[in-house]
Amino acid sequence: MTYKILAINPGSTSTKLAIFENEKCVYNYSVRHDTKEIIKYDHVADQLEFRTKTILDALTNEAKLDMKTLSAVVGRGGMLKPITSGTYLVNDQMVDYVKNAVRGEHASNLGCMIAKSIADPLNLPSYIVDPVAVDEMEDIARFTGMPELKRDSLFHALNHKAVAYKAAKDLKKDYHELNLIVCHLGGGISVGVHRQGRVIDVNNALDGDGPMSPERSGSVPMGPLYKMAMSGKYTLKEIQRKNYGQGGLTAYLGTNDGLEIQNRINAGDEFAKFVYEVMCYQIAKSIGSAAVVLKGKVDATILTGGLAYDPNLVDYMKEYTGFLAPIMVYPGEDEMEALALGALRVLRGEEQPKIYE
Repeated sequence: MTYKILAINPGSTSTKLAIFENEKCVYNYSVRHDTKEIIKYDHVADQLEFRTKTILDALTNEAKLDMKTLSAVVGRGGMLKPITSGTYLVNDQMVDYVKNAVRGEHASNLGCMIAKSIADPLNLPSYIVDPVAVDEMEDIARFTGMPELKRDSLFHALNHKAVAYKAAKDLKKDYHELNLIVCHLGGGISVGVHRQGRVIDVNNALDGDGPMSPERSGSVPMGPLYKMAMSGKYTLKEIQRKNYGQGGLTAYLGTNDGLEIQNRINAGDEFAKFVYEVMCYQIAKSIGSAAVVLKGKVDATILTGGLAYDPNLVDYMKEYTGFLAPIMVYPGEDEMEALALGALRVLRGEEQPKIYE
């Protein structure tokens, strides 16, 4: 039997769409959203109607999709409460949780909302797969020096898992037998320690933990930060924007566009080159820290995400961290395929969908 699955992956300024017939991708498209339009909305959830309309227009006009031929809709999972990995049926509890942004604002929160808003009128099931809230972190990695504060597991779980399985296949080994360091290098950056099939430590890619990225500040000195926060010069929202959305390369260079930054560097912009190198330096330090967690027993370091297309970044990681383990590069993301395959396993009855409670 052939199942037709619509996969939806919302990003900060774009929404990726793909249509799969069983395992085969028959349509792939990225809907760009004008940043000036996006910033009009105070909260990510407020973008639902705008994004859904844009997506439906693209499916109708670009893909020429007959919506009635779909078997299911699957969206990228958002910042839900900590849950185990797997495929989840989207329900009202899930939508309410991300709508209220209990764990924070993130574009992925729109995944389940858009999927349900498209699927419900068609009487189709909607799913999410391996959301950013997947939590396999060990307690020793969770605790901090302040008893009131603990580290959260919020990362690019879907792509981490997808490329980890791909690397294991290429290494002709079982993912659950390997020790891997997986680096998702996109608008946000997450460096995860995969020990025998579980991500036992990972930086919170959203909330100021880890290396800076094209859009996020990463870890910053706490003293100056809390003085800034309590100075009265900034609102909470403004501080949050400095951390997420307007931090990192965007804060220094006014853009998160990697191609534009590389063009500036190639044109001789020394400051752009230096700031980009700062980001690479911080990523390399995070890889080194991850290797310590694995006591140096690392089978491979995996680079993935949009920035992994940059040969200069890859060369930098090889120079600084290549002594730790072989570096495997899977540029871009395998998230659309991972979403579709998660839904397909459920549609085929190979596994039961999990229920979010």
